[in-house]
Amino acid sequence: MDNSNDLLNSANKLFLKKRFNDAISIYEQILKSEPNNIDAINNMGYALSKSKKYQHAIDCYDVGLRNNPNEKTLLINKISSLRKMEILDSALDNCNKLLNETPNELIVMYHKLRILFAIKKYKHSLQICDKILQIYPKNADVLFDKASNLAHLNRNADCLKSLSLAIEISKKFKIKAKKSKSFQGFSKDQNFLKLIE
Repeated sequence: MDNSNDLLNSANKLFLKKRFNDAISIYEQILKSEPNNIDAINNMGYALSKSKKYQHAIDCYDVGLRNNPNEKTLLINKISSLRKMEILDSALDNCNKLLNETPNELIVMYHKLRILFAIKKYKHSLQICDKILQIYPKNADVLFDKASNLAHLNRNADCLKSLSLAIEISKKFKIKAKKSKSFQGFSKDQNFLKLIE
């Protein structure tokens, strides 16, 4: 057992150094002797995802979920990989499954608002933004997402207010707003231009 813990620590250190392929090799080695090692399964899936091997990551999470169907971390990481592959229906189903069990699971709510935004369900996405902001009013990422939803719903004054709050927290949202398709309709809006200058 100590040996697998040592191997896991070695793999995790490689992962942190972004040496994902080396880390994956060690996780595979652990899983040969301990096929149900949840930490190795989860971390290997995460390393695969970081290597943009999303389908392999999903396959890895599915192996873990077959033996541990209620393992929340595996399911959340699977949702993330599904989102990156734009398999949004499945990602949304998994979000709903988790949120039925724990309605205020923030990371799942965050994935869900992003999925709803991607499938153009802006009102529903906005509702989740507001729910998260009730808990964490200074979450700049969610404030930016809220502004994006409001832009698509043509609620311009509310949109700019939310965007302004996000930018107050972090200036990186000026750049993000300049690049975002959500704000293309604001190219001549003086208030928007002042916010991002």
